[in-house]
Amino acid sequence: MTAKSTLIILVAGAILIAVVVSGWGKKAGDSPDPAKSKLIIFHAGSLSVPFSQISDIFEREHPGVTVLAEAAGSRDSARKISDLDRQCDVFGSADYKVVSNLLMPDHTSFNIRFASNEMVIAYTDRSARASEITSANWPTILMSPDVLLGRSDPNRDPCGYRSLMMFQLAEAHYGFEGLTDKLVEKSSGKYIRPKETELLALLEVGEIDYLIIYRSVAIQHGLKILDLPAQINLGSPALTEHYKAATVKVTGTKLGEFIEREGEPMVYSVTIPHSAPNREMAEAWVELLLSEQGRQVMVKNGQPCLTPAISIELDTLPQSLRQFCRRQGSQPTEEAQP
Repeated sequence: MTAKSTLIILVAGAILIAVVVSGWGKKAGDSPDPAKSKLIIFHAGSLSVPFSQISDIFEREHPGVTVLAEAAGSRDSARKISDLDRQCDVFGSADYKVVSNLLMPDHTSFNIRFASNEMVIAYTDRSARASEITSANWPTILMSPDVLLGRSDPNRDPCGYRSLMMFQLAEAHYGFEGLTDKLVEKSSGKYIRPKETELLALLEVGEIDYLIIYRSVAIQHGLKILDLPAQINLGSPALTEHYKAATVKVTGTKLGEFIEREGEPMVYSVTIPHSAPNREMAEAWVELLLSEQGRQVMVKNGQPCLTPAISIELDTLPQSLRQFCRRQGSQPTEEAQP
């Protein structure tokens, strides 16, 4: 036998030994579960930036887990779970009532309210009449024939029905008769999108001049912001009764069914569906979101947090999440924007 043949035999033997040793203690079916190596998150478009940053932190803390995020209008996202049976580990909604109305109790057992927001009018330096618009004259400016206005679909996205509520409250606040109908007509057709963030590109390239959107999104994208009076921006808990004057009908869970939504201060929520394939990591991700570190990310992105968060279903929450929540009826504090 030549030296070369001996070497080949020795190498082959070493490889065989390595394979045998690596297999000791393993059982059939011990291969990694692909479902446990990924975390699927459905979320409102307005949560894209902070959720992405929180997921970056999560992936660093949990090597081997990849977060797969999918943004859409909150109502569309909920229907992916309820109607299409899509797998989802965490669902973040721009309106807590989307979870209550479309997912509970069949698809989830709890709903955690964790953040707030408010409506603003976003624009750029190139927007028509940008140098003239103020919080007092914006209804007249937006009604100008040369001004183009965008909003999201009320049946698919909370920002859409909140825009209509804002129009109604503004009509009463400014005494501008017919303002709601006129603004709805002006922002219809090709200037409606399934979620508000899809309109950002239209604004940035000048296809529209103004966009009804959340303050946090406008801040994240460096847009000019026209602040609205508290009486119409749906952002003040002190004006809860006042906001109820605005009502909008949106599609329900069944074909031909409608739900009447009543104006109220804006509150975001998060939940874990019953069918979550990676529930352990889902709980860990939500724990990070509700922690001081997660709250700092939200606030940095222009979105105040409820501290502690609120849940009616406190007794059914995963044990790891109860420390961050209190039952509805207790008064949370709101962390200020930076």
